[in-house]
Amino acid sequence: MKIRKELWFGLSFMFLIVGAAAIMLLRVETITNGHLGLLMLSLVVVAIMLGFPTAFTLMGMGMIFTWFAYDRNTTHTLDLMVQAAYKTMSNDVLIAVPLFVFMGYLVERANLIETLFKSLHLAMARLPGALAVATLVTCTIFATATGIVGAVVTLMGLLALPAMLRAGYSIPLAAGSITAGGCLGILIPPSVLLIVYGATAGVSVVQLYAGAFFPGVMLASLYVLYVIIVAKLKPAWAPPLSAADRAVPLPPLTQRLTTDPGAHALGRLVAALKGRRNADVPVGHLLRQLSIVLLPGLIFAILALTSYRAVTTVAAEARYDIQEIGAARSAPDEQAGGLQEPPADNEGGLQEPPSEGGLAEPPSSSGSVQEPPGAAAAPPAAVAAEPGSAPAADAGTIRAAPTWWWVCFAVVGAITALFYLFLSFARLEIFKMLLASFFPLMLLILAVLGSIVLGLATPTEAAAMGALGGFLLAAAYRRLTMSVLKESVFLTAKTSAMVCWLFVGSAIFSAAFALLGGQALVEEWVLGMNLSKIQFLVLSQVIIFVLGWPLEWTEIIVIFMPIFIPLLDNFGVDPLFFGLLVALNLQTAFLSPPVAMAAFYLKGVSPPHVTLNQIFLGMLPFMGIQVLAILLLYIWPQIGLWLPQLLYK
Repeated sequence: MKIRKELWFGLSFMFLIVGAAAIMLLRVETITNGHLGLLMLSLVVVAIMLGFPTAFTLMGMGMIFTWFAYDRNTTHTLDLMVQAAYKTMSNDVLIAVPLFVFMGYLVERANLIETLFKSLHLAMARLPGALAVATLVTCTIFATATGIVGAVVTLMGLLALPAMLRAGYSIPLAAGSITAGGCLGILIPPSVLLIVYGATAGVSVVQLYAGAFFPGVMLASLYVLYVIIVAKLKPAWAPPLSAADRAVPLPPLTQRLTTDPGAHALGRLVAALKGRRNADVPVGHLLRQLSIVLLPGLIFAILALTSYRAVTTVAAEARYDIQEIGAARSAPDEQAGGLQEPPADNEGGLQEPPSEGGLAEPPSSSGSVQEPPGAAAAPPAAVAAEPGSAPAADAGTIRAAPTWWWVCFAVVGAITALFYLFLSFARLEIFKMLLASFFPLMLLILAVLGSIVLGLATPTEAAAMGALGGFLLAAAYRRLTMSVLKESVFLTAKTSAMVCWLFVGSAIFSAAFALLGGQALVEEWVLGMNLSKIQFLVLSQVIIFVLGWPLEWTEIIVIFMPIFIPLLDNFGVDPLFFGLLVALNLQTAFLSPPVAMAAFYLKGVSPPHVTLNQIFLGMLPFMGIQVLAILLLYIWPQIGLWLPQLLYK
């Protein structure tokens, strides 16, 4: 019987792990519990590669080796299992998992992705590789809204792959764009991976979400840049869209105004309001079209005014009635309440009693207290406020707008001006399609992620609001049927149960590994190598990259992160930064053969002539882009750390 290449690879990897464990055990003089812990780790990896369920493999191996560690004491072993399971189930962070997953399944079944993809590829029709670029942008948006890799890859495989194949696209380029774009849900919030990592490493999920935003956008931008460059250098791999594919049909009422899709929309609509051209077109239709046309300008004006006021207004700092010793007070008699100086016989000023031969203040013409000669004048800050008055605000509550504000709004203003300058009736129809598909999703995403990042809600509360938003969105698009709701609930329960059982298995496995001394043995081995911070990061990321071939991200997070996390303090590595590197690296878990789940999702919905090897070939350049993104994040850590530092420190 001929064995497939994927099985040869898996068997070779298994024999390599078992061989390495056997050599390690044979070379040591005395086999300690720590070596048993490493043997347990090796056996877990091999069992998972053989196809055993990950969660129950972790629990079973953990219980068996815990029983050995406790000298075959069954009571202590069962106590450890119960405590580990209870600790996991009482973790409040995990409540967000089923809520985010439920939101994702509802948004997926609202069927926005078809309209979104069509409107995006029409809007980007003049870009090289427009269909692949639209695919990546659609995947990025849906990854932000759903975070479910299998759902995004499957839907885009049904929708975008046939369109790209009909347009003459290269099969590897089309397949690579779909699989790489679909995997962005691992990194871009609301990502279940970040929740699992945060709960495992003890890192704030809120800060992880804020930190992962710009790396996710950077990775998606690198994907788009690669597709555009390939389409420019190899036009045969991504042919431009034909005129028929770029055509946008006009509605019947708009055709009464003009039959030319390239006619300028704003001018023609305004002219129709006061001319004879609107004889057959209702005025209400014209006003609705004009309101849609003026919407971007109105949004720009509102954002400009509100943000300008926010960046130029300085919060008033209270100045209280604090005096230096010897400073004068004015009008003490008018003070309402509070301590007062005793009235003086002179003109309201304080005086020393006359003394003969003693120290006396020099005479004053006004009768008030004066500084002795040679003393510096009191600084302005020492001048007392009016007695009995409220704390005064600092002068200059208005400041100039910062440079970044002018730059940002110059760019946004230029885009808005170009929108109106080139707004034809065809582009107006595309804009209306985007309003119906893109902007509802963006409102949902901004409401969920914005409330988390700005500290208005916890991840669990925001996930609950997101689930409600997905429910309302599906209802608004008339996709909320009882069958859709039952299927979403069932899939949510299935995914959540998988994550929770993984956590229980991970907790038992980690407790057994620490009990056997495996963690101490690993730390001793790593610290004995005298690695620098850079060398440790490179070593850890290479290990995670290699583990991404046979294992999925869930297994890597729950098995190996508890081993890496305790080592971070020894090398001065921020767990938040390490988590962002890991999230970027674990993109490879869905793109690297032989366990590249994205490839199998796509193959399941592809035409018969699309082979698995062609899909794997299309994935390889995008894996290289992921490595480049990891290098960029390491060279410039502020890509991921700037937003958390700005918002929370």
